[in-house]
Amino acid sequence: MDTRESQTPEEEREHLKEVLEPEDFKHPEPDEQQPEAKQPASRSMQRLLPIVIVVLGLLVAAMLIYSGSAQ
Repeated sequence: MDTRESQTPEEEREHLKEVLEPEDFKHPEPDEQQPEAKQPASRSMQRLLPIVIVVLGLLVAAMLIYSGSAQ
C-alpha cells in the first residue's frame, strides 16, 4: 500500500480515474491486483452456524427440563 503524502499529477489523475469510474455490476470480476478475491470463500462459517444453533437449542431444552423437574 502506498502511504506517501504527495502524488505526482499523473498519479493523481490515475487515482481519480479509478475512483470516479462506475462499477460494472453486470460483469463483476475480481481485480487482477487482488488474487485473494478469486479464491472461493471459506465454507467453515456455513458449517459452524447450524452446529452452534443445535447446541444452543439442546442447552435451552436441558435447562427447561431440569428447571421443571426441580420443583
